Amino acid sequence: MAKLSDEALTQTLKNLPEWKRQGDAISRTFSFKNYYETMAFVNAVAWLAHKADHHPDMEVGYNRCVVRYSTHDAGGVTTKDVEAAKAADALK
Repeated sequence: MAKLSDEALTQTLKNLPEWKRQGDAISRTFSFKNYYETMAFVNAVAWLAHKADHHPDMEVGYNRCVVRYSTHDAGGVTTKDVEAAKAADALK
C-alpha cells in the first residue's frame, strides 16, 4: 500500500477534523468520563485492529486515549490508516 502524498493527506484530514498529522502518522485524543469508558474504547479499538490486522499505537490514561496510525511498511499514512481512523471515530 502506498503512502498518501502530502496534498492527499491534507485533503483527507479535512474530512477527519479531530485527527492531526504528527510526523509520519495521524493521531487523535479521545476523551471519556471515566476509566471504565476509556478501557471499553481501548478494547473496541483493539478488536477492530485485530480484525483489520492493522494496529495503532495507543497511549492510555484515566479518561483519555491517544490513538496514532501509521503504516510503517509504507513510511507514512496510507488509506488503511484513514479507514482505521474512521472506524475509531465511529466508536465514539
